[in-house]
Amino acid sequence: MSRRRALLSGAGAVPIIALLAFGLTRDASLIPSPLPGTPAPPFALAVLHASTAEPIRLADHAGEVVVLNFWASWCLACRSEHEALSTVAERYAGRGVHFYGVLYNDTPENARRWIAEMGGQSYPTLLDPGSLTAIDYGLYGVPETFFIGPDGRVAYKQIGPATEQLLVRQIETLLGTVTGEWQ
Repeated sequence: MSRRRALLSGAGAVPIIALLAFGLTRDASLIPSPLPGTPAPPFALAVLHASTAEPIRLADHAGEVVVLNFWASWCLACRSEHEALSTVAERYAGRGVHFYGVLYNDTPENARRWIAEMGGQSYPTLLDPGSLTAIDYGLYGVPETFFIGPDGRVAYKQIGPATEQLLVRQIETLLGTVTGEWQ
């Protein structure tokens, strides 16, 4: 009887092991997002360093490009993309392109300290209590960056750190002025 149990247990374990082995061969960054091409989920979020109580609303940016970067102070990959985001945000300031960081599963105190350690940030960070906006955007983890076109649709989703080249390429495409710069 114990030999039969061992065989049944082994037979039951084989499909589970095969499924786990198959999963290990997949790249999580290649998981397709259902958002590109669809209207961006609306949001109204408070600003971390707010001088006013008015939240930032996606609806206020109709006809403009919005770059929405989800990040956290505990995220090591977020450190590697911080300079690129700040540099490109400065380059496009006043050109109909708005950058926002969205704090994910972190505290405002940690975010303020992290921004100070990183030498500042050229765009506002928004607070997402309960991560409801992150859920609406189908966030897999941080960092993730969403590019929202002037038509209000998600044009592209970057999983993992964004580079200057990627940021510029996506923004220029959305602005309709693709150039050879930074590519």
